[in-house]
Amino acid sequence: MIKFLPYQMLLLMVLLTPSQALAQSLDLATGKSDQPIEITADNGIEWQRDNQVMIATGKAKASRGNAHIEADTLRAYYQKGSEGGSSLSRLDAVGRVKITSPTQLITGDTGVYDLEQAVLVVSGKKVTLVSGKDKITATQQMEYYEKKDMAVARQNATANHDGKVLRANTLVALFFKDKRGKSQVSRVQAFENVRVVTKTESIWANKGIYDVTSGIVTLNGNVRITRDGNQLNGDSAVINLNTGISKLLTDPRVSLPQQNLNNTQPRKKKRVRGYLVPKKK
Repeated sequence: MIKFLPYQMLLLMVLLTPSQALAQSLDLATGKSDQPIEITADNGIEWQRDNQVMIATGKAKASRGNAHIEADTLRAYYQKGSEGGSSLSRLDAVGRVKITSPTQLITGDTGVYDLEQAVLVVSGKKVTLVSGKDKITATQQMEYYEKKDMAVARQNATANHDGKVLRANTLVALFFKDKRGKSQVSRVQAFENVRVVTKTESIWANKGIYDVTSGIVTLNGNVRITRDGNQLNGDSAVINLNTGISKLLTDPRVSLPQQNLNNTQPRKKKRVRGYLVPKKK
């Protein structure tokens, strides 16, 4: 075990080659794949050779190019290659975790970054991902799959795009890079207890898909739309968040004749229902 004594700012150049996954989409590591990771800490860095881990404490920070991982404590795990040399396999961050890149920001209480699988998991009472005009939050954890350019927010998840809010138990966000190379959310899938909030109405459903570019949300399952005390119920709905136009629909499958062995009557097609509250005189 080698323990480096702390001073005002301790710096260690980790001359380990990160796995190739580190150089992919989230921009957590930019530049050449053999670029070293720089680790700094206020209190010191402990190198446990037998356990193949480096532990940095006190405003710890791991940097590579324009990407940074900050936390109270960082643990960098590495593996020795069969042909010599070593490569980073995992980074664990504990306490006030902050991950920044030129296009994104993720914050939470703890984080585990699997470099071999290119998967980042950040947990906490409030986990936040900011990418351009998009902000995604959750109260349990956020997973980011770099190879798929996809983030999964779990528990009380919200997606806010320029003031337009989508809520659900689970949200799956898909990203793309624009002409300037900045990461943007292209689509959000919502599951369980889905709610869309606009300036004039609230919409509930079982699941939905939000196309961020067009501003259209397609909802399915027990759809309810409320506005100014009025309520509309249906099987599905198409909401244009850019124009404010909502279209409530029935499930077309229930209108088809359904035959069975008992020769019972086919199920009747459901009708869209609306409840309008008259103004008081």
